[in-house]
Amino acid sequence: MPEDAVGAVGDRLAPVLRQVRAGNGFEEALEQILQVVRLGLVADGERLPAERELAERLGISRVTLREVLKVLQDQGLVESRRGRYGGTFVLPRATDAGEEELRRRIAEVDIEDVLRFREVLEVGAAGLCAAHGLTDAQAGRLREALAGTQEAPLGDYRRADTLFHLTLAELSGSPTLTAQYAAVRATVNDLLDCIPLLVRNLEHSQRQHAALVEAVLEGDADGAREVMREHCAGTAALLRGFLA
Repeated sequence: MPEDAVGAVGDRLAPVLRQVRAGNGFEEALEQILQVVRLGLVADGERLPAERELAERLGISRVTLREVLKVLQDQGLVESRRGRYGGTFVLPRATDAGEEELRRRIAEVDIEDVLRFREVLEVGAAGLCAAHGLTDAQAGRLREALAGTQEAPLGDYRRADTLFHLTLAELSGSPTLTAQYAAVRATVNDLLDCIPLLVRNLEHSQRQHAALVEAVLEGDADGAREVMREHCAGTAALLRGFLA
């Protein structure tokens, strides 16, 4: 993988990976890398950042990191490859959960609670970004994330959409909000995997994304919150319709 591509992967992981707390290094590192995989921030077949970089980002030893990666490998989520172009690569996930898996996921999740919490975090992040303003570099990141959703092929749309929303959460300036959003988004993605991609819905979402970015960059906090509230309501309606 070219060096610039590896760097791009690292940038994508910034909203999720953070220094772990002393005492639970293994558990917290495992949780964060699982979120990276569940959120699709590293695509199927793509390589995770090098062990040294991951260990530094998480604030753990490489020995602990290898224990984490061994668990993921045992679960069939990643594989280790040797050689010049080796590393740890994300394995493809099954795209068809099946009726039995669908029922299991729904039974274990309080859908209404997840959707309400997601809305609170998303609306809050949008308002904070607009109210506090973004630097030129931050505005560039948000525009780039928006472009990623507009250019993504259908099969990669949800991953690009996840990155867009995670970027907005990170730009809110609250690491706690970002961490909480990453966790709830992973659950939302599990639910979204159980319903079909609808082109008309994606077109509508894209218009909302564009309006949201415009409101944020114009410093219109009320407008940003309202657009995000409507956007979350649209996703919630689809999930309730298919899964409730």
